Amino acid sequence: MSKNLWYKDAIIYTLAIESFKDSNADGSGDFRGLQQSLNYFRILGIDCLWLLPFYDSPNKDDGYDIRNYYEVDKRFGDMGDFAELIDAIKAAGLRVIIDLVVNHTSKEHPWFLEAAKNPQSPYRNYYIWSNEKPEESGNKAILAEEQEYTNWTYNKEAEAFYYHTFYNDQPDLNMTNPTVVEEVKKIIRFWLKFGVDGFRIDAAPHMIEEKGNYKFKGDPHDIFREWRMYIKELNPDAAFIAEVDVPPSRYTDFLEHNRQMHMLFNFYLNNYFFLAFAREEAEPIAKALQKIPLLSEEEHLVNFLRNHDELDLEQLKEEERQEVFAAFAPDENMRIFNRGIRRRLPPMFENNRQRLALAYSILFSLPGTPVIRYGQEIGMGDDLQKEGRKSVRTLMQWSADKNGGFSDVMEGAIDEDIIAKGPYGYKKVNVNHQLKDDTSLLNTIRKLIQARKNMGFRRGKFTVLPTSSKHCLAYRYELDKGNVLILHNLSNKPITISLKSDLPERYYTVVSDKKYGNNTNNKQRIDLNPYGYRWLIDNWIF
Repeated sequence: MSKNLWYKDAIIYTLAIESFKDSNADGSGDFRGLQQSLNYFRILGIDCLWLLPFYDSPNKDDGYDIRNYYEVDKRFGDMGDFAELIDAIKAAGLRVIIDLVVNHTSKEHPWFLEAAKNPQSPYRNYYIWSNEKPEESGNKAILAEEQEYTNWTYNKEAEAFYYHTFYNDQPDLNMTNPTVVEEVKKIIRFWLKFGVDGFRIDAAPHMIEEKGNYKFKGDPHDIFREWRMYIKELNPDAAFIAEVDVPPSRYTDFLEHNRQMHMLFNFYLNNYFFLAFAREEAEPIAKALQKIPLLSEEEHLVNFLRNHDELDLEQLKEEERQEVFAAFAPDENMRIFNRGIRRRLPPMFENNRQRLALAYSILFSLPGTPVIRYGQEIGMGDDLQKEGRKSVRTLMQWSADKNGGFSDVMEGAIDEDIIAKGPYGYKKVNVNHQLKDDTSLLNTIRKLIQARKNMGFRRGKFTVLPTSSKHCLAYRYELDKGNVLILHNLSNKPITISLKSDLPERYYTVVSDKKYGNNTNNKQRIDLNPYGYRWLIDNWIF
């Protein structure tokens, strides 16, 4: 059995093809544009690319409504272009994971079209139907108003209602049907043969819920166990990373000692990041970390600040959620689906450069695999004039040139999709400018990534440490070659702290928000700037 745990040491960068780089001046990003940009990831220190859906799709939900799992969106190129991209990614020393979106399809998928047309077709049982609209039990309409507060929509041709977890043009697949489970294995095999290194499984918990009168014969987690065995046979080094927005007490349900997923997105910790940021206190993060269960050698969690959707605060209590709203989304237009925020991090932090660096210092210094989303590394903003989630899906800003260096399309043609004016406009916020500025957010993140790689955190014992200040988040890694002490001041005021723990007497600075001096004596008190951070070691062997 392979023990290549590459995903535990990786820095993952996620992007949407259409928003990253346009190579042919048609106004849409494409495979060749990404291929031309691969050197950027080596500069940044990225190990793995996570590509958001690029499949053939009507694009009513940014590609998450798939019409054909075996074709690519023609805007991005053809299958040959995709194959060339994968070869180039591998040649650049990078890995790549892609989205596996199989909770639902588009209603334009041939399976659904045939299912609606012919009640005798085997495809009829690929979806979930009811002759009468069932009573809604509980509030399962996740997107609420946008799905008309229902999970059931009537199809005239089928003369029946079909179930949808999300939008009403995304009918759910029937995972109680073994044939559907086999269809997914074919999809997995197809893309593994192209050379991808794994899959981010979209909406994993929803796939194993019982919907309508459709019941699983056995344990629904058997689906994930079957896929895990299958992927191991095809490529022992490939990994499943699952979108599982559940309390940490349920993490092991989806990991199960290497029998299901390799990694889960740590939504719980992410929620408490923002409660801590709102309060400017360390306790929410410290307590959340204590609730994370012990994991086996091959299991891991994925940490992130902002993903490609809204900042979903489902894991917070209602009063905690309101605290975060008050701090970072005071206007109703900044919120979405009653529980989320549709803003990028810099506007939420009022473009406070020190606070942004602090947040990334926390992200890159905690146990777990860090994921950053395109544009985060340069501090891109959002456009709240755009509808829904599109507010945080504006085009990548490469330079101060026409169209932000994203495309050579006629000037003005993509003004609705790129941020051109204000403090986050591409003339002020772009890659080229920040690469030349040693103090930029981009170069700060590069230094944090390099420091993380040098430390080898996952091989050490991690401990959250008590301090004399409620604003200070402190933790330690005990490694074979020495100790690493990491301190963060979550407040907007300078603090001086003492550690309530016996630690080696002298530490040396590896990376920090400013020059605090080459060393610090643990017997003395330690200073931190407003939103300051310090990574310290006790042994120069590092």
